[in-house]
Amino acid sequence: MNLPGSFESRKKDGSLYYRSSCTFKNKHISLGSFPTALEAHRAYQQATELLKHPEITLESYSQHPLGHALPFEKWVILCNFRDNHIYFSTPIYVRASFFHYYLEENLRLTFDIDDLFFYASHKISRRKGHLFVAHYGMQLNLPNRYGIKNYAVEGKDYRFVNGDCHDYRYENIEILNPYQGVSAVEYRGKKMFKAVLHLKGNYTIGYYDSALEAAIAYNKAVDVVRKKGCQKNFMQNETEGITPSVYADIYSRLSISPKLTGLNNLQN
Repeated sequence: MNLPGSFESRKKDGSLYYRSSCTFKNKHISLGSFPTALEAHRAYQQATELLKHPEITLESYSQHPLGHALPFEKWVILCNFRDNHIYFSTPIYVRASFFHYYLEENLRLTFDIDDLFFYASHKISRRKGHLFVAHYGMQLNLPNRYGIKNYAVEGKDYRFVNGDCHDYRYENIEILNPYQGVSAVEYRGKKMFKAVLHLKGNYTIGYYDSALEAAIAYNKAVDVVRKKGCQKNFMQNETEGITPSVYADIYSRLSISPKLTGLNNLQN
């Protein structure tokens, strides 16, 4: 029996499966692949109904009488195309000045509209709770795009202003500490910045008047232990906004703990 929206196809090994598709506003839309003709047909029915009836919303997915014939990702894509008249291949729904990217039905990320076309062409993946995008053949940590370093600790190095850790709008991300191995502390009765290097334990490099000085001291400590044979892959701090000569002047005058300068036999 010929079921609308269901098309027989075969894999390279000859096994049978069924493709489903529909057309809306002169655009041919693939709805996915299914093990049976009936499942492909039901996906077609659900998509057709969704595209014709704007009262069916993103939130209607779980209550639909046909069940989950369509994957939720495709449901989002179709809702956005119907309502906003632009087709994206990733599960994006556009609002007035921002958009949502749905990782699953009950988990969505929020981004500024300026990031729309990046995420329209970059699929977000999760691995062990971390978010990544594939970019030029590499997996890039998504928070890095917003100045959040891999080592950063929420509440210490950065914070989400409104408390929503899934809201990546620029105004909602406040970087509290941009530097590796640096933290603000109370030392001898005043606010200072502590630099720490982790080898087989934490070594205090020193206490400094500014975060920039502590960051450069951290870099200097890394150089010291590397010269002593340490092969650990330390990420050094970037110090944007100062010239090489200013950096070199600060670097040369900063002292670091003799516990580090006295270390030997650091080969891994």
